[in-house]
Amino acid sequence: MAKPHSVDLSGLFTEATRVRDNSPLKSLTKYMEADSQLVSLGAGLPHPSTFPFAQIGARVAPAGASVANTAPADMLNVYVTTLPGAVEGLGKFLQYGNGRGVPSYAAFTHEHTQRVHDPKYSDWDTVVSLGNTDAFVKALMLFCSSGDTLLVDEWTYPAIIGTVVPMNVQLAPIRMDGEGMVPEALDDVCTSWTGERKLRMVYTIPTAQNPTGATMSIERKRAIYAVAQKHNLVIIEDDPYYYLQFEPYVAPSGTERYTNLPGIKNLVPSLLSLDTDGRVIRLDSFSKVLAPGLRCGWVTAPKYITDKIQFHNETSIQQPAGVSQAIVASLMNDQWGHAGWERHLVQIQREYAMRRDVFVDLCLKHLNGLVEFTVPDAGMFLWFRVLLRPELQSQTGVMQRVFDSMVANHVLLVPGYMFSPKGAEQKVRDEPYIRAAFSFAATTDFEVAITRLAQALAPFC
Repeated sequence: MAKPHSVDLSGLFTEATRVRDNSPLKSLTKYMEADSQLVSLGAGLPHPSTFPFAQIGARVAPAGASVANTAPADMLNVYVTTLPGAVEGLGKFLQYGNGRGVPSYAAFTHEHTQRVHDPKYSDWDTVVSLGNTDAFVKALMLFCSSGDTLLVDEWTYPAIIGTVVPMNVQLAPIRMDGEGMVPEALDDVCTSWTGERKLRMVYTIPTAQNPTGATMSIERKRAIYAVAQKHNLVIIEDDPYYYLQFEPYVAPSGTERYTNLPGIKNLVPSLLSLDTDGRVIRLDSFSKVLAPGLRCGWVTAPKYITDKIQFHNETSIQQPAGVSQAIVASLMNDQWGHAGWERHLVQIQREYAMRRDVFVDLCLKHLNGLVEFTVPDAGMFLWFRVLLRPELQSQTGVMQRVFDSMVANHVLLVPGYMFSPKGAEQKVRDEPYIRAAFSFAATTDFEVAITRLAQALAPFC
């Protein structure tokens, strides 16, 4: 059965998006690519013979293994030379390019999206990004400009707040529960909206939400999507933790943990996979599952939307760094392949599941009566509600004193107010929340950190 075409939402574009078009110089590259006999005197490109690089590459652990547990002789050589092979040669990777990315890199992300999400409409496409923060800016600017309002979770990623405030885009926070954004609350805000400009866009992190760690079930995603359809909203699905899903927490019992890690096949389906209209702009990144310094990601949406992001790329980032694209493209196309990529993701899931379990075990041991939290099924974070004594709960500045106590006890967590779309007003600053990350510190330091946190909180609880 043929898939339907996406719904045309271009009527919601900002004026800047409407007039954004292909870079005039970039538009000429199609002639060079289509005609092998063409001699170009038009392109102001440096000649590849002047590039001093004969080979670029890396030593990489085999799929499903870590560097720490791999002998030097078993490391894989991932490299690109001046000669094309499974991927393009360095003359292509190190040259200026269009905003779609080098074909072998772009093709892998497209194939991966098809395999994992299988979008339900026919005209979907992918376009490269420098990671999800870059992609968010481009997606936001398609539909929001100065004076518009973006719907967001009541606690959200601080870089989003830092991006929209200078743009004079307002934030409308939506109530959350243990699964993230509450669809009824989203519907209520949209239904009762009286702003001068209509609401066009909602932003959410559906998996391992930063900072709360909440993950939407498929039922919750369907409900959020239905509200978006009702109010004709575009959804930004920011999902950098999507592949860091794991099993529900089980208390230590002597039985083996991590026997049912989801890999790729058993992940909670994405909003993109439910999208029949083409109203989801999905942001993916290699940052949490390869390395953030690569600055490589991709965006999935209807082609008329990815075209606009391509045009924006061409007047800003061009595309991710050629060195990064070369390493990722060679690794995925020449070494790991899709099967190896899945083995790698299972290994990453196991690492973060182990970290989650060790951290939660110690929190239950040392923080009883001091904090409340929901154990996450994905990601890197625990969101603590500090159980302040009743007489302190309305005391101005109490959470600043809690933070100062943590620093004095040599342990650092992030104050909850930093994640609030409402800004740093005093009432928000005194909300009794702090975020812990179990992703970076050595697991051998977890107990030291948590006992210090207990000491810091004890005078207030």
